[in-house]
Amino acid sequence: MKKYGFYTALGTPLTDEGKVIKSALKAHIEQQITAGASGLLLMGSMGIEASVLHSEYGKTVDIAIEATAGRVPLFVGAMDNSIARVRERIDMIGAGKRIDGIVVTVPFYAVPRDCDAIRFFTEIANYSPYSIYIYDLPGVTQYRVSMGVIDAVIGHKNVKGMKSANWELIKAIERKHPDSGFECLYSGLDSFDHANVLGIKKNLDGMFCCTPKNGKAMYECAAKGDIAGMRKHLDNILLMRDTMLANGLMMCFTHCMNLLGIDGNFHQDYTAPTEDGAIEIMRATLKKIGEI
Repeated sequence: MKKYGFYTALGTPLTDEGKVIKSALKAHIEQQITAGASGLLLMGSMGIEASVLHSEYGKTVDIAIEATAGRVPLFVGAMDNSIARVRERIDMIGAGKRIDGIVVTVPFYAVPRDCDAIRFFTEIANYSPYSIYIYDLPGVTQYRVSMGVIDAVIGHKNVKGMKSANWELIKAIERKHPDSGFECLYSGLDSFDHANVLGIKKNLDGMFCCTPKNGKAMYECAAKGDIAGMRKHLDNILLMRDTMLANGLMMCFTHCMNLLGIDGNFHQDYTAPTEDGAIEIMRATLKKIGEI
């Protein structure tokens, strides 16, 4: 993974029965690569990895590998609540596949201690045929990855990087381990512009799913040093996110993806329907920010 730019946490298009829709996932990936995404995360939190059927998990990975065809890095979420269950997910993928890494949070049912997190990441790295990327997601796990945990695992040959919204941690890693090759992707959407100025230029978020045109324009501006232009497009992305949050995030995610021409359900199966008019609000916002 060498490119700067935006990395998209993909959605997972499903039928009402929870089956992955191959044509929709392939179209979603093509839309993102066309927009200039520097890499893709399959089945992260926006991709509702924890809700995907076990029977569909490996199939979803295979579809994404076929669609990506090595054009950009492809990472796969393998989050679960024990070492054994993450190993099962890795086994569902199988060895020798064309993916660039497995992304894992700490277990999210019971809050671990640092020593537990170190054991968890180390054992998974020992087992996995793929590189491991740590996913720092305290809003879900109620645990924030510390510098002590990074210090303990960064020397493992199979632990290659992390995704975090904690830019202080990212800068601390860069200062303390400048020659480690440890890759950091910043996921604090609200401050992607400031992060770019500070040299944190690999940015990952699920909102790029709904805003491919703005994502493309934003990072074209960043490449030219046009921070004002970058902020304009980031403001569009934040407007889209905030409008979705106000009307029911995950169901509105489905509405937005469908309006962008990608079929399927992108929300969890327990998600309540949105209020009347939400689809039209999504349509109006997508038009306002230039996505449709």
